[in-house]
Amino acid sequence: MSTVNPQPLWQPDPQRLARSQVTRFQAWAAEHHGAPAEGGYPALHRWSVDELEPFWEALTQWFDVRFSTPYARVLGDRSMPGAQWFPGATLNYAEHALRAAESRPDEPALLHVDETHEPVPVTWSALRRQVGSLTAELRALGVRPGDRVSGYLPNIPQAVVALLATAAVGAVWTSCAPDFGARSVLDRFQQVEPVVLFTVDGYRYGGKEHDRRETVAELRRELPSLRAVVHIPLLGTEAPEGALEWDALTRADTEPVFEQVPFAHPLWVLYSSGTTGLPKAIVQSQGGILVEHLKQLGLHCDLGPEDRFFWYTSTGWMMWNFLVSGLLTGTTVVLYDGSPGHPDTGAQWRIAERTGATLFGTSAAYVMACRKADVHPGRDFDLSRVQCVATTGSPLPPDGFRWLHDEVREDLWIASVSGGTDVCSCFAGAVPTLPVYIGELQAPSLGTDLQSWDPSGNPLIDEVGELVVTNPMPSMPIHFWNDPDGSRYHDSYFDTYPGVWRHGDWITLTSRGSVVIHGRSDSTLNRQGVRMGSADIYEAVERLPEIKESLVIGIEQPDGGYWMPLFVQLAPGAVLDQALLDRIKRTIRENLSPRHIPDEVIEVPGIPHTLTGKRIEVPVKRLLQGTPLEKAVNPGSIDNLDLLHFYEDLARKRA
Repeated sequence: MSTVNPQPLWQPDPQRLARSQVTRFQAWAAEHHGAPAEGGYPALHRWSVDELEPFWEALTQWFDVRFSTPYARVLGDRSMPGAQWFPGATLNYAEHALRAAESRPDEPALLHVDETHEPVPVTWSALRRQVGSLTAELRALGVRPGDRVSGYLPNIPQAVVALLATAAVGAVWTSCAPDFGARSVLDRFQQVEPVVLFTVDGYRYGGKEHDRRETVAELRRELPSLRAVVHIPLLGTEAPEGALEWDALTRADTEPVFEQVPFAHPLWVLYSSGTTGLPKAIVQSQGGILVEHLKQLGLHCDLGPEDRFFWYTSTGWMMWNFLVSGLLTGTTVVLYDGSPGHPDTGAQWRIAERTGATLFGTSAAYVMACRKADVHPGRDFDLSRVQCVATTGSPLPPDGFRWLHDEVREDLWIASVSGGTDVCSCFAGAVPTLPVYIGELQAPSLGTDLQSWDPSGNPLIDEVGELVVTNPMPSMPIHFWNDPDGSRYHDSYFDTYPGVWRHGDWITLTSRGSVVIHGRSDSTLNRQGVRMGSADIYEAVERLPEIKESLVIGIEQPDGGYWMPLFVQLAPGAVLDQALLDRIKRTIRENLSPRHIPDEVIEVPGIPHTLTGKRIEVPVKRLLQGTPLEKAVNPGSIDNLDLLHFYEDLARKRA
């Protein structure tokens, strides 16, 4: 929580302030669109949410968005859900992603890195040529605008080519990482009925080869909509019978032809984590993603042609789609396919060094793992080109900010960002012209009217409330797949506050304009009326060297009581004795609140996560409330289902 005028951990120097794109954009928008010339980012943000149409029009002009037919107006219908952006306009996302090939054909568009940590470049001209060849082949296969094309692929250049070719045709891309099992993939792909499947024979992770040919055979059997399967021999095996060869489809020297589609034409389908029931199939638009990502990557991340953009991700996470959009700003995108900690915990820093990354994005969990493993990135690697380290996935604890500042570089811009798969973007996070305060996100994003509300819908400052967005954003879903009346979409975000997006996070907006994220509001700890996010507990408890990871659940009891257990996975060699119990309780009492001392501390063999690495709090809560396992959680969405049997047994014993 903010205190009175603490010292910032980092402030941009005058040169960075002057040269940043957001500073230059503000001056230009003041001259051409009535934006405030003075008052810096806070004034620009206020204008961007008060004057949505001038802001988004200015943004499309600043980034030279190519509309092949003009728009009637910026915003037709403003209502949420259902806002109509740039009605009448047509364009193509892939055309914008490949624009730098015109001016810088021989420079790298992609740098591909595997576990050898040796970067392999793909030039802009080679990328454009492969996309052109594959686009022609997809059309020859009968793929038409609106058809779905799927990828069961790791984070490799072929995945980027397949996405861009799909978008060029006007088809709809969707992907899963090859560490997803067949059931998880089918829970996603069966909903959207793809006509083409791009697949690998396997992948390498943690120094081992993982053969996926049997899984691919199962996917082919269970997806009757498929007209073609494309084989990418990552492990060097022959194409299975009836599959097409990747090299044959991408070897022609063909100029890509970009289908001009309406602004709201679907670009891709992303999936919610699906911890309960089928994952939501979230559809976002070509135009909405194009302008939202230009804003985030060009203004907030300050990326341009001189930059190299590395984010550790897989194709099963929205951050992969966000990473690929680095191409929109002419930036070289770094694709790492491998384990985040192979051969050692410092692996991601080594990749940042070897690729000359200027923006390095990772998870808060990785930063904290480096801290625990006594990694010294600034001492052991040349990170002089890294301007910004960004984190997401969960809130970066204060100790993570301090560690990055002390162990990477004192003048490092640290950007903790928060958004969601639902918008494939950030609600709050990086601003190159604002100071960084420990434990806080710098500010809400431009064009995003982010607020913290109490249950009655009153805005709060310096108090914990629900994260809401009160105006439409272009990348909000155009719909969910198989949700014909829009009821599932409405119930996911708009049933608490009509016409206002409620995201399901607890946040504090501070009086100086920064943002603190406290974790998911549906797993909030509400003790005697005092609400606290689970992230606050994890941050305190996991400072203790004996605790590898933790999970806290708050459960309302039938008798009106409240049971709050803390589950801990211990570090190797640690013992949960009375001394450690006392230290855990003292840590929470002194750092957080005496009301949030757990009723029990229970040692567990491990903490279950979603396939994208998030702790699963709500399904564990449901298990402990007596919900049967098959109803409490979608088994295909969990990284280690066996861990849930512990919580199931505990619920049985307590009952």
